[in-house]
Amino acid sequence: MKKKDFITLILSTVGGILFSLGLCMALLPQWGVFYQGAVLAAVGLAVLLAMGLVRRKMSGKPAIVFSARAVGITLLGGFGAMALGLGMCMTMVWSLLVPGIAVGLVGIVLLLCLIPAVRGLE
Repeated sequence: MKKKDFITLILSTVGGILFSLGLCMALLPQWGVFYQGAVLAAVGLAVLLAMGLVRRKMSGKPAIVFSARAVGITLLGGFGAMALGLGMCMTMVWSLLVPGIAVGLVGIVLLLCLIPAVRGLE
């Protein structure tokens, strides 16, 4: 295993665990640790963003590329993730089962649209 693959693996694992545990802490009202979970999720997100920058730097690519395509893909991913998260909150926290499932499915479809947007249609 190459060094850059190992570093990426470690960073993505740590960031993913911190982010998901933080979201669980924030979304489960029985635990009573919303603010601590929000901070932990923010730390996990920062680690994941740093992992992306480290990966690009180790591959010899510029850290950030601004183009209309990159901005569009980022917005599509952001809207998809927000819709999926809103659907999860609607079902788990606000007890709106059917509307939450509908909003979550819209988020999943938006996230699935990232595949042809990033890879292209062949």
